[in-house]
Amino acid sequence: MDIEFKTKIGKIKPMHAINNIPILGTSDKLHHYVGEAGIPFVRLHDTGGRYGQNVFVDIENIFRDWEADENDPKSYDFDFTDWLLNAINKQGAQTFYRLGATIENSQHIKAYRIYPPKDNMKWARICEKIIAHYNDGWANGYRFNIRYWEIWNEPDNFPNIEDNCMWKGTFEEYMELYKVASTHLKAKFPYIKIGGYASCGFYALFKDEVVKIANSSDRTDYFIDCFRKFMEFVKENDLPFDFFSWHSYSEAQKNVEYEKYVRKTLDEYGYVHTESILNEWNPGIRRRGTLEDSAYVSEMMITMQNTTCNMLMYYDGAVHGSYNGLYDPLKYEPFKTYYAFKAFDTLYRLGNQSRVSDIPENVSCIAASGNDKQAVLITNMGKSCKIKINTDIKKRFEVFRINKDMDLKYSETFDMAGVLNIETFETVLMMG
Repeated sequence: MDIEFKTKIGKIKPMHAINNIPILGTSDKLHHYVGEAGIPFVRLHDTGGRYGQNVFVDIENIFRDWEADENDPKSYDFDFTDWLLNAINKQGAQTFYRLGATIENSQHIKAYRIYPPKDNMKWARICEKIIAHYNDGWANGYRFNIRYWEIWNEPDNFPNIEDNCMWKGTFEEYMELYKVASTHLKAKFPYIKIGGYASCGFYALFKDEVVKIANSSDRTDYFIDCFRKFMEFVKENDLPFDFFSWHSYSEAQKNVEYEKYVRKTLDEYGYVHTESILNEWNPGIRRRGTLEDSAYVSEMMITMQNTTCNMLMYYDGAVHGSYNGLYDPLKYEPFKTYYAFKAFDTLYRLGNQSRVSDIPENVSCIAASGNDKQAVLITNMGKSCKIKINTDIKKRFEVFRINKDMDLKYSETFDMAGVLNIETFETVLMMG
């Protein structure tokens, strides 16, 4: 394997962003892990659990009485969301704010907050005041300079309204909401990034194997139909569209193909500068807490760094729940997967991606350089092997390993060039 640290091929992107932080009631005892891993962005969706714990983030948790005056600060209940955003800010992360509602998986009993707004314009004005509170100091607020504001989440979840646990309306009704809200908010805050719609994904591109973890079925064709409808609608109405967000619970190589499809489609419609953000992903909840899961996650971040995807946001960085793969919900300490995020951050902080070639089969690798420092991240998904490494900088590197015995701990010093031993599902960070 050849590493050319002096050859810069781009920037290391925020592939180690997450959904949510480890909330334990209102205890902050686990929050420091977010800062220590250098998490760059935290998306706020399904925050606090079911129904946003009735206090966090969601529009109807903040603006509780639809008949109230949206211009009156007294109509808003910001307290718990203030606490949360301050906690995120304290850890050095930026907020990615989803404007909308938490998923209601029990909507077949009764749906509460996932209906289309009674008045799209009033809903947009409520969002305006939420943005003003967190970015402009309105209503004793803050100046967090939150850049990303996402309009709803997975309105395409099911084609049948009766089955849809995210949007009790037609997709056409969602597009009208996007039209009103995006236009209004961009006019009020030209500097923010507006986008959506957190698509359920593009599993239908692989008809032979639909991902069960995403609760997918034949409805996956509908996901693609919605994407095309949305693109046509945005272009026809010349709407603000700074980023397109989408979801996938597939493994790395399929996500590479999904990203190619997303980028190709955006470009076809003329949105060559619109960011592609995979803001819900998880390669397999059944591996949670294992070294194997850590390897799959590291492979994903490394692999997607080499695509046109602008950002990844792992689902989920909370504590309790089947998708929450960073922390042990009983011991309240990190799983091995957490250290993959921490390792990736080392390269992200260096800034510049360096060229790597002749990478062995079943091995993923990226390299970075900056401020006279270099780093390499390697994950082995195959059999134990020895990798001969050649570099254009001859120096000694400290080696840190994530394996069955080590959680990103120092193991040895490595002379470039040399031979690196790496076990199955092991991730190695080399710093020099």
